[in-house]
Amino acid sequence: MPTPLDAVVVGAGPNGLAAAVTLARAGRRVTVLEGASTIGGGTRTEELTVPGLKHDVCSAVHPFGVASPFLTSLPLAEHGLVWRYPEIDLAHPLDDGTAGVLFRSLDETCARLGADGPAWRRVFGPVAEDFAELADDVFGPLVRVPRHPVRMTRFGLRAALPAAVLARRFRTPRARALFAGSAAHVFRPLTRPATAGAGVMLTAAGHAYGWPVAEGGSSAITGALASLLAEWGGAVITGHPVRHRSDVPAARITLFDTSPATVAEVYGDELPARTRRAYRRHRYGAGAYKLDLAVRGGVPWTAEVARRAGTVHLGGTLEEIAHAEAEACAGRMPERPFVLVAQQSLADPTRAVGDLHPVWAYAHVPSGWTSSAEQAVLDQLERFAPGLRERVVASAVRTPADFERDNPNYVGGDIAGGVNDLRQLVRRPRWGDPYATGVPGVYLCSSATAPGAGVHGMCGFRAATRALAAAP
Repeated sequence: MPTPLDAVVVGAGPNGLAAAVTLARAGRRVTVLEGASTIGGGTRTEELTVPGLKHDVCSAVHPFGVASPFLTSLPLAEHGLVWRYPEIDLAHPLDDGTAGVLFRSLDETCARLGADGPAWRRVFGPVAEDFAELADDVFGPLVRVPRHPVRMTRFGLRAALPAAVLARRFRTPRARALFAGSAAHVFRPLTRPATAGAGVMLTAAGHAYGWPVAEGGSSAITGALASLLAEWGGAVITGHPVRHRSDVPAARITLFDTSPATVAEVYGDELPARTRRAYRRHRYGAGAYKLDLAVRGGVPWTAEVARRAGTVHLGGTLEEIAHAEAEACAGRMPERPFVLVAQQSLADPTRAVGDLHPVWAYAHVPSGWTSSAEQAVLDQLERFAPGLRERVVASAVRTPADFERDNPNYVGGDIAGGVNDLRQLVRRPRWGDPYATGVPGVYLCSSATAPGAGVHGMCGFRAATRALAAAP
């Protein structure tokens, strides 16, 4: 009988590679198995429109990357990772030509918000100031004793609210919309409990660290992780899908950067019945419909500040965004969907080809949406940037089905790894240990586990740390 390997990781996305690096740093011999022909998962970068123009396939802007306690502990700069920052982190234009603006500087943001400046400082200032101390608690399982209970309680009182309720702290449409756009990253109706958490985290991270992009594309993040893994003795094998138990080599530690359903399919009755039921019942949220554009001369935003912003949120007022999110989560296509836009070349000029710029945009749509949403996305862009269509040289569409086909973790086009309601935040993906499967030596490390979505590697790091603690 062959000697078991030290460790096998299934999936070479950010969390799979984070788990592999954690194991390798602990002296374990690690092999990563990736089903696709390239590594990266949600951080892949490809030429989707015209030759030479690099588009991020899924994740594009990385406030949680620069805030991650795990990623920042690694010498990734030595392996090619360079963060690039735009002049303005985030803009949220309104129909009157004004815009809410998020700068890394809390002072400048508050000054721009006028009458709502003091309230913005009261809500986000303490969390931004404490972010480094809070990060270990926030980027972990919800149900555990925090290292910084006072700071965590202060954060939790804000995060537990519905986003629409916390937004009432602000009086102006600009401030309310600016917060609502960040909160909408949670893919949930903004009237539901705990939907404020994403908005508070993203806003505070913006003030503490900024909203950067990776030079050359998001693939640089996982490229740096893979390079570091190789330096520490690990190996990555692409073109090796894992669908059955026989596809998994014997190992003392096995981690899955996959959906819970994949683990249930691979291990079947080997899983404890309770775990198997939880994995098969893991619920998914609204989907993403993505439009990549090659735009000559950049986007002609009516709000001038948006022409300097790395990220732009489109959805109008708080009320409009709340309505659109409620519709998408209820299975109805909103007439005016919430759209997230990234202009990576503003921070990273290497992403442009002459006067041709990549524009990354996706809308929140119902899970598994099969009809076209291209015009709805373009209409939202044109609403705040009249004349955009005339500048588009080429485009590429990625539907919810395309997302799931290219990455089976994105069930129904849900790029967040599962619905982020209060129940599933507590049991992500099951009660108790979020990483252990119940099969000895086998763990789940994907974004279906705590702390959830984002390119931070913390799911992989925590799962691998848990595995090492239990391993002989």
